[in-house]
Amino acid sequence: MDQRERLESYRDRLYGYAISLSQDPDLSRDLVQECALKALSAKKIPQDEPAFRAWLFRILRNAFLDHLRAANKLADFTLEESEDLDPDVWSAEERMVDAVTVRVALAALPTGQRDIIALIDIAGLRYAEAAVLLDIPVGTVMSRVSRARQALLLRISGSNVTPLKSAQGGRRR
Repeated sequence: MDQRERLESYRDRLYGYAISLSQDPDLSRDLVQECALKALSAKKIPQDEPAFRAWLFRILRNAFLDHLRAANKLADFTLEESEDLDPDVWSAEERMVDAVTVRVALAALPTGQRDIIALIDIAGLRYAEAAVLLDIPVGTVMSRVSRARQALLLRISGSNVTPLKSAQGGRRR
């Protein structure tokens, strides 16, 4: 069995896992595709079947976490070490709860605020790019982003999510 056939045999299970992570069918298909591309282009592929399966699911999980990081949905937090608990298990669960909390709060924002956050913070457009896209001045984009972020912070205040500290001058705007 070649690598493509081997990978194909896990496609449905990878998709199911992606759905459980993202709750988004389109994103899940993208994650499975990204996983397949990375697996097929890898230089070192596990030959043992259980190791191969675990490797595929790890690639998919990492692709999902990379997606969350790129979308600014992962909160920065630390866990106290415990002999009884595996920090990786709990941190992944907390990150998922944080992501869902932010997603729900974002969905509750008015459309204009949701759109500007999606363009700047999720899609990663620069203020000038968003201004051209929306046909508004850059200053208007900046004020809308500020108001939308404040509204989002207000919605998640009191939840489990800890807002990230502002990076003074660290943003690429």
